Amino acid sequence: MKVRILVSLKNSVLDPQGQAVKNALLTLGYDSVKDVRQGKVFELELEGISHDDAERIIPEISDKVLANPIIEKFSWQILEKD
Repeated sequence: MKVRILVSLKNSVLDPQGQAVKNALLTLGYDSVKDVRQGKVFELELEGISHDDAERIIPEISDKVLANPIIEKFSWQILEKD
């Protein structure tokens, strides 16, 4: 089973890297860009686990290891089932 986890800064946290990218895009003439938020993408390959167990452990893995819950949020989706 393949899972994709997206981790990004919470909306209340300043994102200097996102702002730098936004400014670069505006400088290049992409005036329609309103905001940019940077983040991380993780793809996990799980095996020997049920769909229900995956739905239970993915948030645990994200919260304990992949994201800093104080300043980051995460979302996830199962891409492929076994």
